[in-house]
Amino acid sequence: MARVHRKQSGFTLIELVVVITLMGILAAVALPKFFSLSSDARAASMRAVKGSLSSTASMAHSKFVTSSPAPATIVVEGATITFATVVASGYPRADAGFASAAGLGPTEFTQIAPGTAATANSPVTSATEIAFIPASVAGTPAGLTCFVKYTEPAALNTAPTLALTTAGC
Repeated sequence: MARVHRKQSGFTLIELVVVITLMGILAAVALPKFFSLSSDARAASMRAVKGSLSSTASMAHSKFVTSSPAPATIVVEGATITFATVVASGYPRADAGFASAAGLGPTEFTQIAPGTAATANSPVTSATEIAFIPASVAGTPAGLTCFVKYTEPAALNTAPTLALTTAGC
């Protein structure tokens, strides 16, 4: 009687161990890089927020200085920008209308309103400042070191200040 040999299929134990070991090494190398990319992405996002606030403030200021009489408010992208009232500089007041005009929605960024005391998770803002923290780090200690702060001008003929902090992003 002739024996029929069947060809076996599948992996040997040694092949499985080698593949699992290689996957573990790759995971150990790739995981820290992934976390670094997340941090880099948040920092880039905060630079974009700073740029958005800066360009919106400049656009509003241009409208203010070219209008006669100077307006108290303007509408940009469906949001009402109120001009700074402490100093008649022609730059936007630090408020929710300015944030909305700059395209900073509540789903992506947590807004720290003017005159808010510092917490363990967010920076202090004076009555003429507004800050923005990425939603991904809001409510965590990283909120203290990953934000953009807009400060209204303190004197006539000066521009607003935009401070970018990305150390903890």
